[in-house]
This record gives sequence, structure tokens and C-alpha cells, in this order.
Amino acid sequence: MRKTTLELLSRKGVQPISMLTAYDYPTACIIDEAGVDMALVGDSLGNVILGYENTLAVTVDDMIHHGAAVVRGTKQAMVVIDMPFMSYQASVEDAVRNAGRIVKETNCQAVKLEGGAEYADRIRAIVNAGIPVVAHIGLTPQSVNTLGGYKVQGRTEEKAAKLLADAKAVCDAGAFALTLECVPEPLAKQITEQVPAITIGIGAGRYTDGQVLVYQDMLGYTGGKTAKFVKKYADLHAVMLEAFQQYKQDVEARTFPDDNQVYN
Repeated sequence: MRKTTLELLSRKGVQPISMLTAYDYPTACIIDEAGVDMALVGDSLGNVILGYENTLAVTVDDMIHHGAAVVRGTKQAMVVIDMPFMSYQASVEDAVRNAGRIVKETNCQAVKLEGGAEYADRIRAIVNAGIPVVAHIGLTPQSVNTLGGYKVQGRTEEKAAKLLADAKAVCDAGAFALTLECVPEPLAKQITEQVPAITIGIGAGRYTDGQVLVYQDMLGYTGGKTAKFVKKYADLHAVMLEAFQQYKQDVEARTFPDDNQVYN
């Protein structure tokens, strides 16, 4: 049985919730086998899968293509799919239409959208259409050009008050979960204590109801520098690089294939 919104909400303040990104069938299968509670098909696929500079070029079709694969690869994890840039910003009608299309064509269990009080009407309309919503405040990558880069949000008293108000607004609109990205730990703790939704932190400290990471980051898959909040659980980049280099050497030396890899 898949995790439901009611089951996850019952764990608020009781048992932390785990979430990882997934963009393809085999990764989704492993995440599900590991027992991770939620699989997020993030528009971060623009960066880590499609090679874009940011998330802005990702389309609804992209999200559906990858999201459907993740749904097929999971049996117990709740699958949440991001609504990409300009799939909901223009109007409430666009938001409901695109959210409905994502759910119908992938069979996912929820959609996620960025923004605070200014998008509460979109959240309310999507929820009223029968689609669970995960909201996302703090660092919102789709607004990277407005924010002036990837920076911690809510560090002044005024900006902290705005984020707290945003959190309450999206929850009042019906969001059952709230992603907090790059938010100071004390503020994330305050938000978690004051909203009924489950809070999922990414760079938001230890006191949220759950945590999410981009799986390529936590596995060291892409190499290079990662954000401060990322804990590396493996170094797959080094493992893969060594394997590929050894393969190249074996091919050039004609030691692959050998007797074990040929048909007689």
C-alpha cells in the first residue's frame, strides 16, 4: 500500500518522514525498496538529468515523462511531482489544468508548486479539484532570477515574518505538506510548530517533520561541490569513473571480452 496524506500527517511530531528525488524507473525501484516514504520527481531534473543551467526550461511534458516512470517503479512511496515554471503562475485555470494533466497522465499522488501567499488561490483550487498539494517556500529555484541567486532565505526579521506568513497561507489554502528550502534552523522550527502541515526540510535544519535530498547529491553522483546541507552517503562518481576508465583500457588492450564473455 502506498503512503497516504493522512498517514503522513499522523506522523507529524511523532516519526520523521524521508523523501528523496527520483527521475527514472530503476532509481525509483531502489528508493522504494529502501522504504523511503516519499519520492519527489523534482524539476531539478533540469539540472541533474537534462543538463540545463537551472530549472526554468523544464516543461510539463518533461515532468510527465519522468514522473510516469517513477510511479511505475514504486509501490509504497508517495510520488510527488513538481509543477514546472509557468505551468501555474499565469492563472488559477492553468494551475488546475496542468495539475490535473500531471496526475491523470502519471498516476502520481500529489503535485508540488513553489511560492507563498501569492499562490494560495492556485493551491486552494487544485486541492478543491481533488489533488493533494505540497507547497514550497524559502529558496524557490524557479524564482532564482528574482532572488538574485541560490541564497539562504529568511535571515532578517522582516523576511522571516514573511516566510512564516507564507507558510500559514499555503496551509490555510489546503497544502498537506510544506517544503522549506535553505531556511535558518530556528525559523524552520518555528514554522513546523505553527502549521498543521508536515514540513520537509532541505537545508532547513533538524526540527522539520522530514528531510529531502537530491539523490545525485547524497550519492556523490555528479562530483564537484555540493551545498552545505548535503550529507554524502557514497561517492558514485569516483566508482563510475574508475569503472569506465578500466573498461576503456580493457577494450584497447583486447582483454575484454575474454573467454567468459564470448559464445562458442
